[in-house]
Amino acid sequence: MKLYRTNGGYIVEHQDRFYAGTDSSWDQLITREDLEAHLTKHLQQPMDAASFANIENQVLAPIGSQEVWASGVTYYRSRNARMEEAKTAGGGDFYDRVYVAERPELFMKATANRVVGHRAKVAIRKDATWSVPEPELTLLASPSGKIVGYTIGNDMSSRDIEGENPLYLPQAKVYNRSCALGPGILVAGDQPIPTSTEIQLQIVRAGKPVFSGSTALTELKRSFSTLLEYLYRDNDFPHGCFLLTGTGIVPPDEFTLQQQDEIHITITGIGTLTNTVG
Repeated sequence: MKLYRTNGGYIVEHQDRFYAGTDSSWDQLITREDLEAHLTKHLQQPMDAASFANIENQVLAPIGSQEVWASGVTYYRSRNARMEEAKTAGGGDFYDRVYVAERPELFMKATANRVVGHRAKVAIRKDATWSVPEPELTLLASPSGKIVGYTIGNDMSSRDIEGENPLYLPQAKVYNRSCALGPGILVAGDQPIPTSTEIQLQIVRAGKPVFSGSTALTELKRSFSTLLEYLYRDNDFPHGCFLLTGTGIVPPDEFTLQQQDEIHITITGIGTLTNTVG
């Protein structure tokens, strides 16, 4: 079952059918720990697929009052890339240390006003020279820390800024339109997302692919339960939160995003999040 946010309501995709619904509070809806049962109970007359196709362009980012947090160095490929980018700062072994450490790297990525949805424009910093997307499976957690659903996240990053000094991480990661979520939420239910789930990234420039890559959750070093347990230590999330779980796909060092590039991130079972650099 998938859940999409729209103006004034939501759409549920269930068994290849689409159902429209309204709810007084998106925040209360998406953080229900019985979300799947609640949505199933309130399914109405199904829409036709053509109607949903018209609405898809109006789907909003599936975020209300939640904060977006992110995990770093959770894939071996990410650890290597960040060690390379940090060489300009005279080091990089701290990324190796955090990769093997018990405590994960966690940082706040975005507030809701900095997040865009499917088919919206993401941004690259004006003072950055090396910018990349980071495709990530994203968890939606309830106020108690239970996984309610999964979505696709794009953690836009300025690698040259972070590489200059790790203390610049907030500037490299947090700015207007630095995060995209969507297109919808795969409702967790009682079944966790399979570890065989694949994540694919394709970047298109002037109509031609200029980079593609893929990984799978089997490459993820840390468990979701560990990431959430650390995130919720001494932290309250009254509206729940979104947590990006790290990236295992890193473009080559000579690659940087350009204006009008199209970014397509596909995760098995969830769909495709598409954004343009603007």
